[in-house]
Amino acid sequence: MTSTFPNVSISTERLVLRPLDEDDVPALAEMMNDEQVTAWMPVPQPFTRDVARTWITEYVTERDQGRGIAFAVTEFLTQRLVGLVQLARTNWRVRATELSYIIAPWARGEGYASEATLATAQWLFTDQKFERIELRTAADNTASQQVAQKIGCISEGVLRNACIARARAEDGTWADIRTDYIVWSLLPEDLEGVGEQLRDGFTSFGDWN
Repeated sequence: MTSTFPNVSISTERLVLRPLDEDDVPALAEMMNDEQVTAWMPVPQPFTRDVARTWITEYVTERDQGRGIAFAVTEFLTQRLVGLVQLARTNWRVRATELSYIIAPWARGEGYASEATLATAQWLFTDQKFERIELRTAADNTASQQVAQKIGCISEGVLRNACIARARAEDGTWADIRTDYIVWSLLPEDLEGVGEQLRDGFTSFGDWN
């Protein structure tokens, strides 16, 4: 029997993390076409609304087959799409998964990435009884590395030449460039004291509709 992530939402002081749905398509397409997302994330470009719909459907399949889940990160008050937290390459026997995050350009610098990822990690370690979360950041993506450090991740080493990022060519098009991955890990004991940043932590709600 394949294990799967439950269909839940996770709430923090400022955010609600919930499954992606059709209403997210316009904001998702806009966010994924941002230059920073294009540079560091392996997403199709251009990221049209049709691509967004397909992408959401694919993540439903990922959840159904036990490989991962994608959470839409939204502002609690406005319900505006702040970003995404994604889990992938999940190993249910080892109770380990790989986490990544994307934040919309208008929402950067507000601490949303660390708040959303920390809440996800707490949920994984407490509700889902996971034992390891892995993150991979491109060597030059300092913003993503700062998030990993802020939530208590430990740098485990470098995967040399393992990441393909993008850079603007002289003619304005995007060109693939090869760089290193920095591998980070987070274990339950790494969160001791870190969770206080979320004050009372998070609340998870099952059977999201």
